[in-house]
Amino acid sequence: MSSDYSRALGTRLRSIRQQQGLSLHGVEEKSRGRWKAVVVGSYERGDRAVTVQRLAELADFYSVPVSELLPDGTPTAAVEAPPRLVLDLERLGLVPAEKAGPLARYAAAIQAQRGDYNGRILSIRQDDLRTLGVIYDEPPSQLAEQLIAWGVLNPEARRALNEG
Repeated sequence: MSSDYSRALGTRLRSIRQQQGLSLHGVEEKSRGRWKAVVVGSYERGDRAVTVQRLAELADFYSVPVSELLPDGTPTAAVEAPPRLVLDLERLGLVPAEKAGPLARYAAAIQAQRGDYNGRILSIRQDDLRTLGVIYDEPPSQLAEQLIAWGVLNPEARRALNEG
């Protein structure tokens, strides 16, 4: 493994960890010691090679596909990330329950799965929006527009849906 690739992989690992609001110590705590802060830090700096098996286990720990951890080889990918689908959980609480109930339950399930209880925002994937479209019996783009109108979904999500 080249040192450039190791550093790029480490940058991706750090980015995913930070997106989840975890410090290196937080990773160690959340994993109950399975992932030592010093080891994850050395992966992120590119000082230590990570095996495919350990990378798959780390992807599972972060609840992301392994492909999200791998650098794609283009330096611009790390600079310009695609727009994220971000739910405003505080605004969701203001939407009447008969409208927002399914979304609130879905968001709570994602939070429980991730152990992410910051209560303010929640990043979701396009697949989550497709699943919610099935639940709401609406095309994902139409549902996204409704969520944007409620103030629950960030308007930049339109671009993510057009690119995906």
